[in-house]
Amino acid sequence: MDQARWEKVVQWPLLFASVLFLISYTWRVLADVDGPRDAVSAVVLLTAWLVFAVDYLVNLALAPERGRWFITHLFDLAVVFLPALRPLRLLRLVTLLPMFQRTPGQAVRSRVGLYLVGASSLLIWMGSLAVLDAERAAPGANIITLGDSLWWAFVTVSTVGYGDYFPVTGAGRLVAVALMLGGVTLVGVITATLASWIIDRIAAVGQNR
Repeated sequence: MDQARWEKVVQWPLLFASVLFLISYTWRVLADVDGPRDAVSAVVLLTAWLVFAVDYLVNLALAPERGRWFITHLFDLAVVFLPALRPLRLLRLVTLLPMFQRTPGQAVRSRVGLYLVGASSLLIWMGSLAVLDAERAAPGANIITLGDSLWWAFVTVSTVGYGDYFPVTGAGRLVAVALMLGGVTLVGVITATLASWIIDRIAAVGQNR
């Protein structure tokens, strides 16, 4: 089996694993599960991790140039070790939407736009869950409800950072760093997409004269 065939076979299992992880992690944090429910949640999360780990190892083994594939697929490695990134696999679904049957430039911008909306939403949701899980039981914590964590995640990703809520634990601060980096990246992509659209508009006006 070559790499292209493997990716085609594993595409839907990866998406299914992403959905399972998102639902299970959300339930685990918001329901504050314990006992048998905690065990069930842990098994689901471990299964999702195994799916991503196996996919990464198989792709690495099938790659014609493993060193180059490793360097160009660092995000896939990050997905294995950073659970919060796994739901981002769901963004691949946008490529199946009819709006991408347009001209190449329009399709690319539409895809980027949907990626931005999807990535921002998932980043805020996963970040809010992760910081809530890390903070709510810590002494002196001020992020103790889902509303607090959602507001904090939103202002952090948007790079506003009011400072009314802030993490006090090491794990919470690591989540904050990840959200800050994600927010800066999203702002850069938005800026580049807007610049591309303006350039295309100017070019179109020039051609019509």
